[in-house]
Amino acid sequence: MGKVVCELCPRRCAIPEGGAGDCRVRVNLDGRLRATTYGHPSAVHVDPMEKKPLYHFRPGARVLSIGTAGCNLHCRHCQNWQLSQRGGEEMEVLYEAPPEAVVALAEVQGCRAIAYTYNDPIVFYEYVLDTAEQARARGLANVLVTAGYVNREPLRRLCAVVDAVNTDLKGFDERFYRDVCGASLKPVLDALVTFREEGVWQEVTHLVIPTVNDDLTVIRRMARWHHDHLGADTPLHLSRFQPMYRLRNLPPTPSEVLVRAREEALDVGLHHVYIGNLFGHEAESTHCPRDGTLLIRRSGFRVLENHLTEDGRCPVCRERIAGVWS
Repeated sequence: MGKVVCELCPRRCAIPEGGAGDCRVRVNLDGRLRATTYGHPSAVHVDPMEKKPLYHFRPGARVLSIGTAGCNLHCRHCQNWQLSQRGGEEMEVLYEAPPEAVVALAEVQGCRAIAYTYNDPIVFYEYVLDTAEQARARGLANVLVTAGYVNREPLRRLCAVVDAVNTDLKGFDERFYRDVCGASLKPVLDALVTFREEGVWQEVTHLVIPTVNDDLTVIRRMARWHHDHLGADTPLHLSRFQPMYRLRNLPPTPSEVLVRAREEALDVGLHHVYIGNLFGHEAESTHCPRDGTLLIRRSGFRVLENHLTEDGRCPVCRERIAGVWS
């Protein structure tokens, strides 16, 4: 048997018989590419939608979240490295959960959506696709939490059954992606544009890491690209870094850096810029971009107040707020 080329992500791994790709979970068995984690999640939880984070998609909804082992990035700051940087055979916990079981569990738990998250759902693509198709048939929404390191053709197929996505835009230069994530920037930008073209509701997260990607000039440039290619109404979450994995030597992001980064993003014209992992800050809440009215007040992952009208408008000026609210 010869090598099998995986065409899912930009790495295009040429995998020998019995070997695995860079993600550790996509393997060549008897000349066929298989994902060893299909139907075997290692993490299953019920979360609020705000934890994804998705702030403009069904606020307060319960979402069943699943993840497996493996990832096609190797970020030095990964918060889920116990899952993402291991193969399926290394996991202490492997649940037996084929797609129909995941959908049934979501219904039993009163969840309105299923999120594919924790590690990157791109590496358990087939499992996501099959589960999402069954979920949609049962009236459930599908949510991706991803780094967006995927080729356009398989991504477009996935977009057909995905309702919302939060993409982690980890930095805005090639050196950062190469040195910190072991990847490259352009495929991620292409994925963000593809989500917009395919009509998937999307929000973007940028983790601000002290001394690594906290240059305000670069953040402003990133926000300008976001404005020009994704639109002013696409939410941006600027998230606080906590020492993690191989970057434990760095401090948490100072709050004043996050506030200044948010000001830069608002200054280039973005309408909804949030600060994450800084619980209690006013930038967790949603305001009307026209008149500043408080629309949704949050604390952490909880929705405390929701003043949007049923059709998703500001109750004062009647401005339509971008999002999926029902």
